[in-house]
Amino acid sequence: MIHGPRRPLGDVLEISRERIEPTESPRKSFNYVGLESIESHTGSLLSYHPTLGVEIKSTKNVFQRGEILYGKLRPYLNKVHLAREDGICSTDIYVLRPRQQLIHPSYVAHYLRSRPVLDIVSNAMAGANLPRISPKSLLGIPIPVPPLPEQERVVNLLDEADELRKLRARADRRTTELIPALFHEMFGDGESKYFLNVKLGEITEIKSGAGFPLDKQGRLDQPIPFFKVGDMNTQGNEWAMLIFQHTISEATRRELGATLLPANSIVFPKVGAAIGTNKKRVISRPSCVDNNVMAIIPGDRITPEFLLAMLKAKNLTDFASNSNPPSIRKTTVESWEIMLPPVSLQKEFANRVNETRKLEADQAASRLRLEALFQSLLHRAFNEEL
Repeated sequence: MIHGPRRPLGDVLEISRERIEPTESPRKSFNYVGLESIESHTGSLLSYHPTLGVEIKSTKNVFQRGEILYGKLRPYLNKVHLAREDGICSTDIYVLRPRQQLIHPSYVAHYLRSRPVLDIVSNAMAGANLPRISPKSLLGIPIPVPPLPEQERVVNLLDEADELRKLRARADRRTTELIPALFHEMFGDGESKYFLNVKLGEITEIKSGAGFPLDKQGRLDQPIPFFKVGDMNTQGNEWAMLIFQHTISEATRRELGATLLPANSIVFPKVGAAIGTNKKRVISRPSCVDNNVMAIIPGDRITPEFLLAMLKAKNLTDFASNSNPPSIRKTTVESWEIMLPPVSLQKEFANRVNETRKLEADQAASRLRLEALFQSLLHRAFNEEL
């Protein structure tokens, strides 16, 4: 059980100010870590490779093994990595140096990833478009500081539990690679000369959404889900049921002139900065969408599973206009040329995709259980209950 005073993080950590200009060593290979290299919540490093100094254009922070990398930009993403080797990182990352003989690096890294700390930093961040946590706010967060032997005991328990979460995350990442690998096995690179090539408008129906009635905001007592472009930011794979916060009645749908899209329609953002997210989602029940969203309704010559796989190869920003805000036109989507294998082969692909989706669902349930157990363990560890 943890027994010790609570002290501000600034008493046990300091922010390193060591910087480097990588371009001054253009041929040197650096272990460069960007925000995108750190996995949210687990702190694991995602795939990255050493980078030559000539390729790193601006000043970077220097970190040493045993120091903690804390993502200060959008801190709600909870990106906290305990460095296992020396390197350099983005200036959007704080390098936190534990003060010797006061705090165990792994102990404080676990604490910084805990849900209570995430709640504190989410409330303390400033900036509308690019929210950040200031050094003062971060270093003012209180942390229980028991004797080092007690910290080490807690670290051993948490590290064992955390390893299970990381194994689950690695398995999940491999599962996400199954469908692209299956597509490549069956259809090659998507441009095979052995299959017919058609324009998307010839085999599907392209629809734009309608303006959402503001007086219906937040209502959930009507029968028709109404997806707004922001609803596509919910977590989960493309086939997960989109989480919605809005519904409309059939009478309102007719009044708006909104198309009732059938299940398995594929939707994506068509206006503004949302295009850059490149997100494509599948509607799993008849629904309407707002006027920032475009929908593709598969016809009988193409399965939704195959269509989504083909669309994933397209980067939406490549098709946006130069207007302000940028937009994707219906005629542009209709002119997209895609490969069209026989429906029988598409259905075989769809059956195997569905098997993978069932596996993903099972893994998601396992991930939620592991996360709940780990968060419970964290809570007990830092509240004198472990």
